[in-house]
This record gives sequence, structure tokens and C-alpha cells, in this order.
Amino acid sequence: MVIAGRANNALYVQALEERAARLGLYKGQPLANARAMVPALTIMPAEDNKDQELLEQIADWCDRFSPFVATAASDGLILDISGAAHLFGGEAAMLNHVTGKIAAQGFAVQAAIAGTSSAARALARFAPNHIAAPGAEEKALTRLPVAALDADEKIIAALRRAGLKTIGQVVARQRDELAARFGKAFVTALDMLLGHHHKPINPRRPLPDLMAEQRFAEPIVTQHAISASLLSLAQSLGEILEQRGLGLRRLEASFFCADGQLRRLDVALGGASRDAERVLRLLQEKLEALRDPLDPGFGFDVIRLEAMLTERTTTAQAGLDSNENAAREIGHLVDQLAARHGEARVLRFVPQDTHVPEYRCAPVPAQDKDFPPEPWTARRGTGDPPLRPLRLFEKPEEIKVPFATAPDGPPARFGWRRAQFEVTRAEGPERIAMQWWRHGKPTRDYFRVETKEGQRFWLYRDGLYAQSGLKPRWYLHGIFA
Repeated sequence: MVIAGRANNALYVQALEERAARLGLYKGQPLANARAMVPALTIMPAEDNKDQELLEQIADWCDRFSPFVATAASDGLILDISGAAHLFGGEAAMLNHVTGKIAAQGFAVQAAIAGTSSAARALARFAPNHIAAPGAEEKALTRLPVAALDADEKIIAALRRAGLKTIGQVVARQRDELAARFGKAFVTALDMLLGHHHKPINPRRPLPDLMAEQRFAEPIVTQHAISASLLSLAQSLGEILEQRGLGLRRLEASFFCADGQLRRLDVALGGASRDAERVLRLLQEKLEALRDPLDPGFGFDVIRLEAMLTERTTTAQAGLDSNENAAREIGHLVDQLAARHGEARVLRFVPQDTHVPEYRCAPVPAQDKDFPPEPWTARRGTGDPPLRPLRLFEKPEEIKVPFATAPDGPPARFGWRRAQFEVTRAEGPERIAMQWWRHGKPTRDYFRVETKEGQRFWLYRDGLYAQSGLKPRWYLHGIFA
């Protein structure tokens, strides 16, 4: 069986099983040639999207070994295990543990450990289970075939025609000679492979500022054990934060299931905090609000808390000011509501410097500190009627007004939402000039009106129709209390 993929408007062998390889087929071979060589060939179409999704799932599962996981092409993963190998009994034990766990899920896996990602990938493909000692990458790679260079097929073929069969033979040639024949990019890639130049690795997920995790000899399944573990991790994380003078703003909890599943929960805080009890309450709020409850299944064998965002804190002095205490309690309430309903659903309004009514204030997440609270400017005196309606429509709604309405005054009657209203009192006009560089009509004439039934509305006439003689268009923009 082979998997056929399309490239350059032609079909090629994208992957093949071992029996097909023994018959002389190879990756990248034109499918027509493969069919001619093996008539009884089973061909399956490639599904690159599903392959990538599966690779991403495996990468998520590999987060249990290291938070620094990156993808390599379409068939590999890179794990930065610096400072993590001792948790598994050393590099050799960790290599066997990782490959054994992945193989137990039904995957064919090859792995190696080296000081550079390029060297580790080459060793994994052509010398599986090899561990290159620090600084000995070049020695470990010299016996590998030139195909391990992961270069273009034309370059690999040219190297073979030149009699260069191994990486060691390529390294023995002068760099100027290689650059003149194969280009500077090839020489740079060769130096990165040997560890002479650093090649940065782009992790799939942002790396946490701090992390605390707990591994279990036997997977845990009870809610009591899960809550106890979360509290212990939050306390450990709080101690580290306190030592560094930091506070937590965003936290992510990862639950690694024994069957390979992974669930993540994130909570945000409006202010920096190290309170473990508060963090646990927010996580519980998040768990209770999940549409799909957190099912431990076969149990969790690893639980991890990651501080994704921290900030410097100062020691707060306890006081008896009721306003400070009330503000603190409101902040806690906002955090709980955001954990239960989502950050985008708990908003507050910040003023904007504009006269356009619908743009006078903007909703922002209540936990966002990029918009510090600003005092609202008082627009009316004590006892004066409100200048702006209590409810302002997001989009003004057009109303039906008889043509006989005076051009400079409000309508005597109008229709809105299948109802007719008769105006008994009115005040205005209040002319508001729009932003002419954004809006086609430059002005609005607003009126505060009261109907016969006692309802009060905020109406406006769009544009300067009095001078043109055209029928004006009227809109209802808000409702007073």
C-alpha cells in the first residue's frame, strides 16, 4: 500500500509501507512508475489536513514531557528536554519512555537526542535511539548518509554523483567549494546541523513564565484528589511567585489523561495575585461552567499549572477604607464571572474623546488593565433632566414621520416598531456634527421628546434637509428612563 499525494499537477508516492519499499518503491516516486513496477498496488489518497491534525494532537500529548514542543515538517516533533531528563531517570530512560508511550498508542516512532534540533532530527531518521553527547554532534553525524542532510533532492543527487556518500565526506570538503556548487543556504544548513550555528526553535505554544506540575504513580480519578492536587500546585506556584516578587495574571491548568487525551483550562485575574485559595475557586468556577465536563476517564497521570502571564507586585498595606475593600470585592466578583462566562462577556465601559453618541464609550473586558478607570465628566447639574438616554441603541432605528412635519422642529407624531406615538413635549435641536472623514452625512439634529403616554425618546433628523427642500429622514437613537 502507498499513499498518493499531488504536487505540480501530478501524483507522487507520498508515503509507503515497508513491504512496498522492499519491492523497490520509494517516497517521491511518480505514481505511474510505481504502478508499472507493482501492478497489484493499493493506493490511498493523501489527507494532509487530517495528518496535520493528528500530529498536533500528538504534540499536545507530548507536552507532558516538556512545555517546549515544536513541529518539524509534516512528520516529526522537536522536544526541548533541557532540565527535564532527570525527571525520567536520565536521557536514555526518557528516550525509551517517550518512544514506548507513543508506540503503545499504535504509532511507529523513531527518536534521538542531540544538542541541536537538526542533528536530533537527522539521527532520529537514520540512527534511531542514538544519544549524541554534548558537543559531539559532528562525530555522531559523520557516518550518516547524505540523505540525512534534509536538503533538496537535486542537491542530494548531485552529492552522490560527486562521490560524496556520507555527511563526513561532505564536511571534509571546503566550505567555499560547497557554496559555489550548492549555494550558501546549503552551507548554512550544514553548519546548523553540526552545531556551528544556532537555529531557533519556534514552540507551538507560548512558554509559561513559571510552572508547577505533579506526576502520579497511579492515575487519579476522584474529584477530591484532583482538587487537592490543584490546591497543592497553586500553593507551590504561589511560593515561587512570592520569592520573585511576582503576581499571577493568567493561569493555565493542563490535565493529562492516561489514555493520551489532554484538557486545558485557563483563567484570568484582573489584578496580580498569589492566593492559592482564590486560584482554586476560579478553576472550580471554570470546571462547573464547562459544557463538556472534565471527565478523568482512565485517570490523570499528570496535572500541571502554568503561569502564562505574571507581573511585578508591591506589598499592599491593609486598611480600613471601605472603598478599597469594596473595589477589591468587585475585582474578585469580576474574576469569578469571567471564569464562569468568559472574559469577552464581562465588560466595562471606558470613555472616548468624541461627540458621536454611539462612539462616546467603548466596551472592554472588565479585567483589562490597558484601559485604567477614568472619571466620567458630569454633563448636567443637580435636578436637571438627563441629557442622554438611559438606553442607547447600538444602531439607530429609522422611524416613519409624516411629510407635513416642520423642517426645523420635531415631528408631531411618528411610527416605530408597528406603533404610533403622538408627541406632546419636545426640546431641541441639539446639533452634533459627525466625523465628515468617516460618515457621509455631516450633522444630526437631536430632540428630546415626550409622548402622550409619557414615554420619552431621543430622536434625530439626519442631515441638513431644511435648505434642500427634501423630506428628512428621522431616527430613534435612545430611550429615557
